[in-house]
Amino acid sequence: MDLPFSLIQRLYQNSDYIGELRKEPCNTIDYITSPISYESFFKQYLLSNKPCVFSSIATAGWRARRDWVTGDGKPHFVQLLKDFAMDEQRKDVVVPVANCNQEKFSSHPKRDMSFKDYIGYWKNRIIGVPTKEPTDCLYLKDWHFTRQFAGYTAYTTPEYFQSDWLNEYWPQQQDTQDDYRFVYMGPKGSWTSFHADVFHSYSWSANICGCKKWLLYPPGEEKCFKNKFGQLVFSIDSVELHDTNLYPEYHDDISCFEVIQKAGEVIFVPSGWHHQVFNQEDTISVNHNWFNGCSVDLCWNYVKECLKEVKVEIADCLDMDGWLTQCQIVLKASCGIDYAEFYNLLFSIAKPRLAMMSQNGSEKIDMKSDTSQCMAKEVNLCQIGSSEHACFDLIQILRVVEDMMQDDDFCQIDFSALPELPVEFSEKLQKMCSEKISEK
Repeated sequence: MDLPFSLIQRLYQNSDYIGELRKEPCNTIDYITSPISYESFFKQYLLSNKPCVFSSIATAGWRARRDWVTGDGKPHFVQLLKDFAMDEQRKDVVVPVANCNQEKFSSHPKRDMSFKDYIGYWKNRIIGVPTKEPTDCLYLKDWHFTRQFAGYTAYTTPEYFQSDWLNEYWPQQQDTQDDYRFVYMGPKGSWTSFHADVFHSYSWSANICGCKKWLLYPPGEEKCFKNKFGQLVFSIDSVELHDTNLYPEYHDDISCFEVIQKAGEVIFVPSGWHHQVFNQEDTISVNHNWFNGCSVDLCWNYVKECLKEVKVEIADCLDMDGWLTQCQIVLKASCGIDYAEFYNLLFSIAKPRLAMMSQNGSEKIDMKSDTSQCMAKEVNLCQIGSSEHACFDLIQILRVVEDMMQDDDFCQIDFSALPELPVEFSEKLQKMCSEKISEK
């Protein structure tokens, strides 16, 4: 992952440059049939926050495309059961399964199910085994496959998506083993409700087999699908949308892009693009949520908006001791991250990049850990890229940290629990970035 210094210099000198790119309207979703450079993808899609689709060439060499699919393009149930029905301890593998016929708390309710039983259900659904009662449509989704089968390389993350801060940060945490890398498997008719991805992150999704229909809405259009209480509609097919009293912003002239994603194709969904997805055939897909320096400000802004909503929700408790702390607790529960952890994420992402850049020069950066260890042990260098890419990342982290220090709610959190005081962290970032820019 290489970027030209001229681009980094421009981004450093003009803080509005990315915002200007994002304002350019999206009139179509590009279909990429031949390899493009990382620099081109970076400028045309990541910085500008525009979606695109890669042809099946992007996944042609994947093991999953070869082993998980039959000769006629269907899920290879025999091979899947052979490889994944049991774990290394010969225990049944348990997977999360959503019921597409039910709604609970604005999502499809999930339950655990053995992978063997799920494949059995799926096979019976395909051949139409008679049942006494109508069979629910079950969707295996959000399966942490790469974590559960770490030694099995089903796919390789395309270079365009390798600068991935979520999946660089979370696997390193001692108190929780988490990631945002998933496998989805579902029969024809399974679907995902209307939503934007976690933290307003990016996502990429590759079809191993089958076909999906995506309906994507640019940022801002989702307001048309909110009711008068500010709640997002569960499905864009809901008849309630035509109730103008309940959904006063809804109208027929809403900007929407439809994508039919076929086997092997990869879709890039930018930050804040709401979408609903339908499996038009029996489908298996690989899905990652991720963000990086191109969208970290959007994710931070989303977290700030979530806190505003939390403060409104529990405003009746304003007089209680520790109300702001309680707001952060509720934020973590509802949004998945609080202000302190967002800061910790930025600090963790900055460590190896500062180390890389300090090794290229004479400046030694003390990030309260041995720089050689954080370079060698914790981070795959392909997630960082060139020193220019590292510099870009640090510039974007610096801008978010500076915004944090201007945020009243952030200034109220317990700084003693942070790995380094924000002002000191900011100074290190500023020093390294300015030296990198000036040395050219």
